[in-house]
Amino acid sequence: MVAVEEPAPPAWWRRPPAVVAVIVAILGVELVLGWSSLAEAVHELRTPAWNWVAGAVLAEVASMGTYARMQQALLRGAGTKVPVRRHVALAYAAHSLSATLPGGPVFSTAFNFQTLRRYGASSAVASWCIALSGVLSAGALVVIGAVFGILTRSTGSWRTLLCYMAGALVVAFLVRLVAQHPEWLIAPARRLLSGVNRVRRQPSDTGEARLVGFVHQLRSVRVRPADFTLAVVLAVANWLLDALCLWMCCIAVGADGIHPAQLVIAYCAGMAAASVPIVPGGLGVVDGALVLGLVAGGLTSGSALAAVVLYRLISFGFIIGTGWLVWLIMRARAGAPRGVPA
Repeated sequence: MVAVEEPAPPAWWRRPPAVVAVIVAILGVELVLGWSSLAEAVHELRTPAWNWVAGAVLAEVASMGTYARMQQALLRGAGTKVPVRRHVALAYAAHSLSATLPGGPVFSTAFNFQTLRRYGASSAVASWCIALSGVLSAGALVVIGAVFGILTRSTGSWRTLLCYMAGALVVAFLVRLVAQHPEWLIAPARRLLSGVNRVRRQPSDTGEARLVGFVHQLRSVRVRPADFTLAVVLAVANWLLDALCLWMCCIAVGADGIHPAQLVIAYCAGMAAASVPIVPGGLGVVDGALVLGLVAGGLTSGSALAAVVLYRLISFGFIIGTGWLVWLIMRARAGAPRGVPA
């Protein structure tokens, strides 16, 4: 077989000064084209309505609190009771890890698991809680987008909503069925483990005892219907309160010419963009999607940009900064001698 050489990059690309010049030129053109919108955004950010800014901060704090309480409801339904303040601390710290580190969701999941284990949850319960909270959160965003899309008549129909709700019910039914019969997971899990061991050049049954023991632990997981229902409501409230923060940011900068339903559609588009982890925190990607959505909803580009910048200062800057501070405190307490409360 003849090796095919990849085409070499252009000569200008191999010269750092040329690359910098090209980037500066592109940014310069964008600055000139968007100068009026940028100037309008800066002017509106200088004089925001601080009472609405305070309301936006409170809405974002409440959003984080509902997510923490959702995890608490799932964990309590599985038989493990943890004070809500610990769940709130975990929500802030895990969110900061997820939003700012490259590959953040992996670190966030591992941190979530280790912390829940330290709080007294078994491996099965901790894994179940993390997985189910992710499913509920994603499903709640889809349903919110479908409902408000119908209200604005921008997409779909009641049939679309019914399909989404039917899909959610099927997923919930399958999850509950698997929880009642975890032994169904043993055979496929063994095949998967055998394939992994083959790649690692290990005996095919390496780790099988631990895997079977973990699956059997799932039999202890029984989330009560009342706790599951509460978790669903809190998952929806988590997104709606975050969208409320964006709406209050719009009002704070004087950008109140958008219908709340259209704002929620723009918000859902931004959060969907955030699910693609191209850059930490979705910087640029989420902001662009939110600005485009708000402009499509009737705002001027300058007002939309000012509202999104203010929203990101709260939801990213303030919340992430608080989360890292909480993470440092949790880490310090986790390393404290026994007898010191974590």
